[in-house]
Amino acid sequence: MMIFVDYVGSIAATCTTLAFIPQAIHSYKTRDLSGISLPMYSIFTAGVAMWLVYGLLKQDWPIIIANTITVALSAMMLVLKIMGTLKK
Repeated sequence: MMIFVDYVGSIAATCTTLAFIPQAIHSYKTRDLSGISLPMYSIFTAGVAMWLVYGLLKQDWPIIIANTITVALSAMMLVLKIMGTLKK
């Protein structure tokens, strides 16, 4: 049975992951990442990856699931941003 703190973590993880999905879809479809800072996005992706490692070490499933999805999406956007930068 989930306790209150697990519900809070699950809701927070769901909200932050769902909020990120529309931007990732838009960026993938348009390939327009001109408004995204490469240094900021690099740091963001590294931070999300560290949250995933943290979740794995703690075996905290809301953190693991949310950050697995978010790191995959942010890494995809980071690759698109780098590829766009290299083309210029």
